[in-house]
Amino acid sequence: MTASTSQDSLRIYVLDTNVLMHDPTALYRFEEHDVYLPMIVLEELDAAKKGMSEVARNVRQVSRFLDELMRRTGNHDLTDGLELRHPEDIELDANKSSGRLWFQTSDLSKSGLSRKEKPDNQILSTALELKNAFAEREVVLVSKDINLRIKATVLGIVAEDYHNDRALDDLSLLYSGVSELPSDFWDHQDRLESWTEAGDTFYRTAANDQWYPNQCLYLDGQGQTEALVQSVGDSPVIRVAQDYRSNGRSVWGIMARNREQNFALNLLLDPNIDFVTLLGTAGTGKTLLTLAAGLQLTLEDKQYNEIIMTRATVPVGDDIGFLPGTEEEKMTPWMGALSDNLEVLTETGEGGDWGRAATSDLVSSRVKVRSLNFMRGRTFLNRYVIIDEAQNLTPKQMKTLLTRAGPGTKMVCLGNVEQIDTPYLTETTSGLTFAVDRFKQWQHAGHITLRRGERSRLADYASENL
Repeated sequence: MTASTSQDSLRIYVLDTNVLMHDPTALYRFEEHDVYLPMIVLEELDAAKKGMSEVARNVRQVSRFLDELMRRTGNHDLTDGLELRHPEDIELDANKSSGRLWFQTSDLSKSGLSRKEKPDNQILSTALELKNAFAEREVVLVSKDINLRIKATVLGIVAEDYHNDRALDDLSLLYSGVSELPSDFWDHQDRLESWTEAGDTFYRTAANDQWYPNQCLYLDGQGQTEALVQSVGDSPVIRVAQDYRSNGRSVWGIMARNREQNFALNLLLDPNIDFVTLLGTAGTGKTLLTLAAGLQLTLEDKQYNEIIMTRATVPVGDDIGFLPGTEEEKMTPWMGALSDNLEVLTETGEGGDWGRAATSDLVSSRVKVRSLNFMRGRTFLNRYVIIDEAQNLTPKQMKTLLTRAGPGTKMVCLGNVEQIDTPYLTETTSGLTFAVDRFKQWQHAGHITLRRGERSRLADYASENL
């Protein structure tokens, strides 16, 4: 690798192995700056390429990218590096500037770090040597490993986390799905148009650039209102929300206990909404509301053939090992939330023990438990699909699941981004966060964040104070 005075302002990014394992396209994410891969990174990628895990698939994709870059160059001389241009970028903009990819082609062993004990030390040693060799350029180590970044900072190396996989810079910017209307909202609606259709009341309002499709709106006080945005544009249309707080409008025996739960039921029961995301801490009623709506739509309204429930099998503590039985039997220990909520929903109180047993058998026959591991290649037709603990899914896994939806299928994602158990996944890089942010402008998607716990006073206090 040779220095160039015209490139003094460009950075050299040294990539850790875990960055490429997490996002294979990271090679193309540094715009006009250069990327450097130490030899130990290539060795670690080679060691991790076997298997059917998400990491192994990502590693094999990195290898394909590297092979394509080398074939595009047309020669085996890597002293000048490889042009980092994604094939799609070349087709869209031939004049777009890009950096170069450099490989470690010599033994850098003057840093004093022990290069034989740990791969992290070899990466640090390489970064130190690059910093000394290219004093006119800024050398940055990019890693998902916090401890490696700390060690790099101690040695005087600029270290950064990989930010390009974030949906948002801060979780506080995440779309909540609900907005409070100004107190004088109805006073400024010139030539207000209203009508009733299929039992729902609609209003055509003045333009509002801040609204998203199916956003939940509320107004407290004298003109108390709860509504959902039906369409956006020059003349947005809002629909007055149905009230599911009374026995007369209960959903499979479940009534909404607060405004947010009522909005959630409106989204879950809307046939024009194909994708719903519910965020909330423990005890806010995400699973119970979703199952109640699913049973209503499947058993009563006959809108769907069956309910399919799945979740990411990431243990909170130590793994208990392999589980015997069929796919559904293996998933049973992970589905405690399903069992608990179904027990509540089947307590109809009618017909005594026989009636409850009959209801339980009916519900169980229409609720299927499936594993995420066997979802690739499937297509769900007329199904009500519930993805629980979705905060533990990567964006790629989330895409794999959502693209399984066939005609007549509704997908519901539940989760709490404050309880992520997947390594290297954070609140801003979770697949659930990506889904909320990317679908907020789609007219057939809805989202709401549930904030008020309704499980018990003990659960509420623990959630707020522990």
